[in-house]
Amino acid sequence: MTAVMTGPRATTQTGQLPQTAAKSNLPSLTGMRWMAALLVFGLHIHNFGYFTGRGQGFVSWGFDAGDTGVSFFFILSGFVLMWSTRPKDKATAFWRRRFARIYPVHFVTVILALLMAYTMAPKMKPTGEEAAANLLLVHSWVHAWWQTLDPVSWSLACEAFFYALFPALTWGLRKLPARALAALTAACVLVVLALPWVNRHYHMGWDIYAYPLARVPEFILGAATARLVILGRWRGPRLEASLAVTLIGYFLAPQLGDSPEHVAGTIIGFTLLIPAAACADLKGEPSMWRHPILVRLGELSFAFYMIHLLVLHAGAHLFISSPRLPAIEGLAAAGVAFTISLALAWVLYEGVECPGRRLLLRSRRRRPEAEVEAELKTELKTELKTEAAGARAGVGEA
Repeated sequence: MTAVMTGPRATTQTGQLPQTAAKSNLPSLTGMRWMAALLVFGLHIHNFGYFTGRGQGFVSWGFDAGDTGVSFFFILSGFVLMWSTRPKDKATAFWRRRFARIYPVHFVTVILALLMAYTMAPKMKPTGEEAAANLLLVHSWVHAWWQTLDPVSWSLACEAFFYALFPALTWGLRKLPARALAALTAACVLVVLALPWVNRHYHMGWDIYAYPLARVPEFILGAATARLVILGRWRGPRLEASLAVTLIGYFLAPQLGDSPEHVAGTIIGFTLLIPAAACADLKGEPSMWRHPILVRLGELSFAFYMIHLLVLHAGAHLFISSPRLPAIEGLAAAGVAFTISLALAWVLYEGVECPGRRLLLRSRRRRPEAEVEAELKTELKTELKTEAAGARAGVGEA
C-alpha cells in the first residue's frame, strides 16, 4: 500500500517515493540554481580578462567549464516543469504562467541593454530585425543574432522553444512505463554526448551551443528523470556520490574541446545530481543545498543571471582594454561587479519579477481579490522554490 506524502520524509514501505511527492517543494534544487548561475558569472569574469598571470590561470581552472551551467539549467528546467505540472492543466494556462515567469525581467533587461547600446556601448546596437527577434525570443534560431542586446537572453529563446513543446512532451511521458523512461534517459545522454562529434564529423554546421533544437535533449532528459522520481523508480546514486561524479566531469570538461564539447563532461553528473537532490529533499536526508542563504540566492539567480553581463559590459568601459589586473586587484574588481550584479538582481526580483508575475497572473479570471491573492501566494511559494531560473539561463560569449 502506498503511503501519502505529507512531508519531506514520507516514503513508501518499499523505500520508493510515491507519486503524490510531485507536489512537494525541492529547496535543494533552488540552492543549486545559484551555484550554476555563479559558474556562469565566473566564466564571464574569465572571458572579460579581469586577471593576469597566476590569477588568470586559477580562474581558467575554476571557470573554463562554466558554460556547463547552461546545461544544468536546461536539465533542471525540464525536471521542475515536469515535477510541478498540474493534472488536467491546459496548454494555454501553462504558457501563460511561463510567460509571466520570465518575460518581465527579460523585457526590463532589453530596455537596459538598449539604453546602453545608444549611450556607452554602440557595438550592442541592434538592427530592427534583431531587436524584434530578441523581444519575441526567437533570436537564437539565427546564429548572427544569438547574442543580440542582453547576450545571455539566448537561453530564453531556447526555453521558449522548450515551453512550446512541453504540453505535448508531458502527455507523451505520462504514457511511458518506467523502463521506457529509463531508456529515454539513456538515449538523451547518448545524443548529448554524440552531437558535437556528429556535427563536426559530418560538417552539419550547427551552432549546437545556442541552437534551440540542439538543446532539446537536455530538456527532455530533465523531464524524463523527474517522471522516474515521481513514479518512485529512480535508481541513481545518492547526493554525495552524484556530486563527486559531477565535479570530476566538470574539471575534465575543458580537456574535451571548446564550449559545445564541455557538456559531454558534465551531462552524466547533472543527470544523476538533480534527481539525487530531489530525493534527498523528499526523504529528509542531509543536503547543504537547502541552506536558507543558498535558497534565497537561488530565488535571485534568474535576475542575477539576466543582469550580470550587462554590469560587466558597463564596467568594461572603465578600462581602455581588458583589465588584466594582478590577483588582489582583479579579485577586488570582480567583487565589485558581483556585488553590483547581486544588488541589481534583488531590485529586479523584488521590483519586477514578483510584481510582474502577480500582475500578469491576476488578470486571468475575474474572481474576488482575496481568492486570487491567496492562490498567487501559494503558486509563488511553490514554483519559485522548485523552478529554475535559470532555466532560464545561459551564457553570453560561451
